Amino acid sequence: MSSLQSQQSLASTLPTNLPATFMKEITGDFAPERELGRSVFGIVYMGVLPEGDRLIAVKRLAENSSVSAGKTFETEVTNLMALKHENVVELVSFCHESQKKVVQHNGRYVIVDVIESCLCYKYLPNGSLDKHLYDTTPINWYTRFNIIKGICQGLHFLHKELDGPLVHMNLVPSSIWLDDNWVPKIADFGLSRLFGQEQTRMYTVNVKGHNGYMAPEYLYRGEISTMSDIYSLGMLILEITTGEKNCAVPEDRSARKFVDNVHQNLKTDEQIIYKYPSLDPNGLQQVKACIVIGLKCVEAERSKRPSIADIVDKLNGKRVEIFEQVSPSQHP
Repeated sequence: MSSLQSQQSLASTLPTNLPATFMKEITGDFAPERELGRSVFGIVYMGVLPEGDRLIAVKRLAENSSVSAGKTFETEVTNLMALKHENVVELVSFCHESQKKVVQHNGRYVIVDVIESCLCYKYLPNGSLDKHLYDTTPINWYTRFNIIKGICQGLHFLHKELDGPLVHMNLVPSSIWLDDNWVPKIADFGLSRLFGQEQTRMYTVNVKGHNGYMAPEYLYRGEISTMSDIYSLGMLILEITTGEKNCAVPEDRSARKFVDNVHQNLKTDEQIIYKYPSLDPNGLQQVKACIVIGLKCVEAERSKRPSIADIVDKLNGKRVEIFEQVSPSQHP
């Protein structure tokens, strides 16, 4: 059976809820050398299925964490099982099993129930985006541009093509996975929120996420909307475009210093040409468009950010009014 055929038949051959013993067997008992990447909720391992020629990505969630034991695990399973899009990772199965374990507590050994939770995805050979963004031999511009376009197409599907918007809430480099053709897949849906058709905003007191990618209104007021994702997307686009890391610190949780540096260092055509001397005029136009998009997405005021539809149009070379209002040289 070819690799493509085996991956296509994977979902139909695996049971929906896999036992914990099977998860340990296919990952070599979650061996460190099988690790593919890490997310805010757990570690992703390569799983080798019993047939020997089929691979699967297994995300093991932290034992008894609020994610694995509660609502967030169910959120990721139920939201992802229904999603089918080229730029969204495919969830093929899961494990959610309570096991008895002997642990020490107050100097005594006690038996407790431990939840083993795993999410099984199609295996993607190039791993997560963060492993490639800041390399000494980074991926070329045209691959980067296609990754940006693919992420935006995936987010357009989530925001515009479902019954109601699905807000991802965790768009960071480690939550973008890449297949063998560098096609990006949005992953890590543990924080995602599904909105009703007429719903545009919701609020939470439990703010979670990565510093440097959380929109100010979410970070400080717990306000969630599609614009929360647009802010995170803007940071992603700026990182992919520049190859520079968004190193947010506790005193700069919205990464304004990173944004200011991009603005200062890439606000003129001369600066862009100096940074990308080997690009042809078409490539330079793409870089300029991505800088404009990225800076507009990370506006502190949510009302000034573009929609995902505006972003996709801009990437496809269309004139979009909201982007005519600002350029890198005009950005405050």
